[in-house]
Amino acid sequence: MSYESEGQEAAIERRIVQGRGLELADLVIKGAQVLDVVTATLFESDVAICGDTIVGTFASYDGVETIDGRGLTVVPGFIDSHLHIESSLLTPHEFDRCVLPHGVTTAIWDPHEIANVLGQGGIEYALAGAEAAMMDIRVNLSSCVPASPLETSGARLEIEHLLPFRDHPKVIGLAEFMNFPGVLARDPGCLAKLAAFQDGHIDGHAPLVRGKDLNGYLAAGIRTDHEATSYEEALEKLRKGMSVLIRESSIAKDLHALWPLIQPETSAFIGFCTDDRNPVEIAEEGHIDHMIRWTIAQGVPAAHVYRVASWSAANAFGLRDRGLVGPGKRADLVLLSDYESCEIAHVIAGGKLVTPERLAARKAPRPVGLDSMKVAPVAAADLIVRGRGGPRPVIGVIPGKIVTESLTLDLKERGGFVPPDPQKDAAAVAVIARHGVNQNIGRGFVKGFDLERGAIASSVGHDSHNICVVGADAESMAIAANRVIALGGGIVVAAGGEVRSELALPLAGLMSLDPHESVREKLLELRAAARELGCRLSEPFLQVAFLPLAVIPHLKITDMGMVDVDRFEVLAD
Repeated sequence: MSYESEGQEAAIERRIVQGRGLELADLVIKGAQVLDVVTATLFESDVAICGDTIVGTFASYDGVETIDGRGLTVVPGFIDSHLHIESSLLTPHEFDRCVLPHGVTTAIWDPHEIANVLGQGGIEYALAGAEAAMMDIRVNLSSCVPASPLETSGARLEIEHLLPFRDHPKVIGLAEFMNFPGVLARDPGCLAKLAAFQDGHIDGHAPLVRGKDLNGYLAAGIRTDHEATSYEEALEKLRKGMSVLIRESSIAKDLHALWPLIQPETSAFIGFCTDDRNPVEIAEEGHIDHMIRWTIAQGVPAAHVYRVASWSAANAFGLRDRGLVGPGKRADLVLLSDYESCEIAHVIAGGKLVTPERLAARKAPRPVGLDSMKVAPVAAADLIVRGRGGPRPVIGVIPGKIVTESLTLDLKERGGFVPPDPQKDAAAVAVIARHGVNQNIGRGFVKGFDLERGAIASSVGHDSHNICVVGADAESMAIAANRVIALGGGIVVAAGGEVRSELALPLAGLMSLDPHESVREKLLELRAAARELGCRLSEPFLQVAFLPLAVIPHLKITDMGMVDVDRFEVLAD
């Protein structure tokens, strides 16, 4: 018998003894109201915990340590069923410290942002960050690096690059299969990845995919989706057996459209996710707790909302050890001072009360990708369209959405260039390849930023994370883009020949090394600087970041040029 099995037997024995009340439990929550997600009812009970496992409910217990639960309600820990920690602009270490107090005890991370920059090294960093966290961070292996053949990524992950990570204890399965055209076209590389993970979880990404195309997509073994943006689309996916993950990110806000789906009959097949949420929204509104309180406020019974946030999400990803306050389940618990408004008094993660001291005791993994900005400075003339005036394709930004419109505007030529036209809200947009693979620069136009002057640049540009810059004049665009390069990655607002505000993101050009409080303050300063340029978007930097996402309809831009996503092709200049 191995030492490991001996240790497991001893742990099981302790749980049995403490569950029977023959010994003091390690930790007991005394006299609380407890949510039973099975019957959607509340009952009064102690909750006994041994190590990281719940061992007693519907009974009275004594413990080595106790928490007075009178006046509190115990619910299962919340699960963020799909997110990219990189998009919080925080390291996993800081994300853990920022989000765990909001009751999120499990996060399911697709690290394809950092994987697009660093390849296998990015996944290794994600797994190291997951192992060091106090919350349980699980990883789905990035399935689409690059997300499409219409952009230049810093890496390429084929099936042989993913298989070495498959049996890691933090890995669940295959992350969102964004290349749905490749699935439907039976691309050999897609088929190889799908075949290798048929006995695990395969996460979906199928915006606006309906009818027989959706049937074919699901027939590949894909079972979850977070891209539904309308009630009708989401209902079709539910009826065909998908678990729908309702998203409320800093930019893609789908909760308003999808909350009516949450009914007693459907709540077991729906989860909540944030996808991309930054520290400003987390501080001002919350995280999954924000989604819970908002949905309850619409009149949805609280028990069903908490079920969506815990048990349903756990089941969708095969996490059978959590999501329920019951013996044998992982002791991930949220203690609420107000059940209806989701006011959090305490959080318990893996049987441990979350405290500032315990969070401070974690050891962060070493930063990686500090030299990922492999591009020379650019000139103003590099960033605007060359050619004749006339009708031009223009990306139409829809505030609060990552889907864009495909517009046409009549723009004038000046000296062989077609410059931006602030009077028509036609800003120039350029995507600069930054991975050292080539020297591509894609150029085009975007409507919806309302920029009167200046520029915004960012090295966060989904999914290949080249530098994306939007501006009302070429000079400001060059200043902003070159400052991003000098910072080793970041977000910059420039105007009047100077940088007005900036946030350095040196870790792979995606994440800050600063505390989440500092990142929040700098983001607020950046927003104020963008407003001074005339920008009216509530979250301009994520809107910039999603302009290159060539797997979301309808018109986008990458380093290869303007992309018609519906036809999945680069448009001619």
